[in-house]
Amino acid sequence: MIRLQGIAVSPGVAIGKASVFNSEGHQITVSHCSSEKAAGEVSRLRDAVQAAMQDISESRDSVAQSMGKQYGAIFEGHLVMLQDQKLYETMENAVMKDHFTAEYAVYKTLHGYAQVFQSIQDAFMAERANDILDLEKRILRILLKEKRQLQQFTEPVVVFARNLTPSETASMDTKFVQAFATELGGPTSHTAIVAEALRIPAVVGVGNFLERVNAGEVVIVDGDAGVVILNPDQATLNRYCLIEMQKKSLDVRLESLRDLPALTIDGTPVQLLGNIEFPQEADSCMESGAEGIGLYRTEFLYLSGSIPDEEDHFHAYRQVIEAMKGKPVTIRTVDLGADKLIERPVSMRNTKKTDLGYYIEEEKNPCLGLRSIRLSLKRIELFRKQLRAILRAGVFGPVKVMFPLVSTISEWRQAHMIVEDVKEDLSERGIPYASDVDLGIMVEVPSVVLMIEHFAKEVDFFSIGTNDLTQYTLAVDRTNKDVFYLYNSCDPVILKLLSMTIHAATQHRRPVSLCGQMSGSPWCTMLLLGLGLRTLSVSPGAIPEIKRVCRRVNLAQCKAVAARALQMEKASEVRNYLLSEYRKLFPDLDVEVS
Repeated sequence: MIRLQGIAVSPGVAIGKASVFNSEGHQITVSHCSSEKAAGEVSRLRDAVQAAMQDISESRDSVAQSMGKQYGAIFEGHLVMLQDQKLYETMENAVMKDHFTAEYAVYKTLHGYAQVFQSIQDAFMAERANDILDLEKRILRILLKEKRQLQQFTEPVVVFARNLTPSETASMDTKFVQAFATELGGPTSHTAIVAEALRIPAVVGVGNFLERVNAGEVVIVDGDAGVVILNPDQATLNRYCLIEMQKKSLDVRLESLRDLPALTIDGTPVQLLGNIEFPQEADSCMESGAEGIGLYRTEFLYLSGSIPDEEDHFHAYRQVIEAMKGKPVTIRTVDLGADKLIERPVSMRNTKKTDLGYYIEEEKNPCLGLRSIRLSLKRIELFRKQLRAILRAGVFGPVKVMFPLVSTISEWRQAHMIVEDVKEDLSERGIPYASDVDLGIMVEVPSVVLMIEHFAKEVDFFSIGTNDLTQYTLAVDRTNKDVFYLYNSCDPVILKLLSMTIHAATQHRRPVSLCGQMSGSPWCTMLLLGLGLRTLSVSPGAIPEIKRVCRRVNLAQCKAVAARALQMEKASEVRNYLLSEYRKLFPDLDVEVS
């Protein structure tokens, strides 16, 4: 049994068979062919091996000529291994006798050989394992023709990959993909957000582990604790099966709260809104008892790799607004950039600009570069297109517009001015639109908090994004696993910024909500209520648990928790304190916080 620690990004536990995207992006899963097609698969295998041998020969000659024969000899060794008749016969028998596809026969054979070498405690042998894995990747590249896409599964699997793009994650069939884990990635990357939206348990940032996985073996992904377990022993399997049963039991109990209000014991109402990524999630919000949508992310429209036109925007927004049946919908304008950029086509990587028009040059520090509202204000016509669609869709129900990553009062005023200009344009054209749409900003950078009194005099509402606020305040790249231990929304300085924002908004009678990951953590709910928040925006699946906390506490308790937390000096101290208070509310829960 191998236990690996990563970063939990989407809750839940899954037990299933591994399907592997290896480090080259090749998907490896147990796949069979019919006996009638076996001869054809052998032919494909033979052709791929011959092509690989030709590639190796060319690499050997080229390297020997440019760098010397001693370097070319490395590839000569690869060629000798691939010419080994026993190795080829093993792969061929895997097709003819076991009816495996050519791809899986290559993987199973060469991966098995490599693992034998890796098990020998000798540096020289370990290098031979790397040579075999290099051969595996070379042949698979030929067989798969460099195609990287998730196949249509016919049985439940757990997907393991070096990394997954948002579009790959979004294409997962949740009937069969039970969970996924990746070597790379951060907690608030777009891929992580999509996983949470699809309610797929997920762990990212595990580090190099794919070569330790056998496709088809039983694995466990714990999206609550950020743990991946390979080849679990029976005791571990039994424990996680019990956890799954307890989770299902809790879900049944939470379902009974769906139609009840989020009302504290002393009668204070709490508004619970949903965060959504895709239009179809509006149904999940309604099923979970959400009172509206507090964050409608619009980046999904760009995942296909092309620029959506105004009608694409309009239909996506209208679909959600109508599905919510009169409940408010807050639409965030496009938040592209840094970790949320569109996946660049392979053929266009390392270029300065794509046909999307969003990549004008490689940025040395993209987190501090052209992204979010800055990008919208630079590409004004694309911004106007989105605003026109939102205002038009507002005819079908209450809607608000929210601007991401505003850092100066000038940016807010410029965005506001463009909205007014778009309204005037729609009026002149005689196009119906909502003229009374509220405009707000996300509080995601410290500069806004320090100027919050000035913003509060002009904006209609605030929504605190703790993910970016934490990143920019603590100077931590939240996607970098080497410094991720410093990224913690419970840091005392973040609590002080939250307190300042909520106090100013309350004083100026401006609605304020919180839509970052912190809002969806039940053990943070008492703190947030105690700081003065009365509106939380969370993923639809988290609404019942947050409601459960609200209905178990009173404001005096919450204010006491917040007051004590604000006096603490370390994030770990705050987190442990909040967790202990949460356990007091629900002593029957086995709570872990990653």
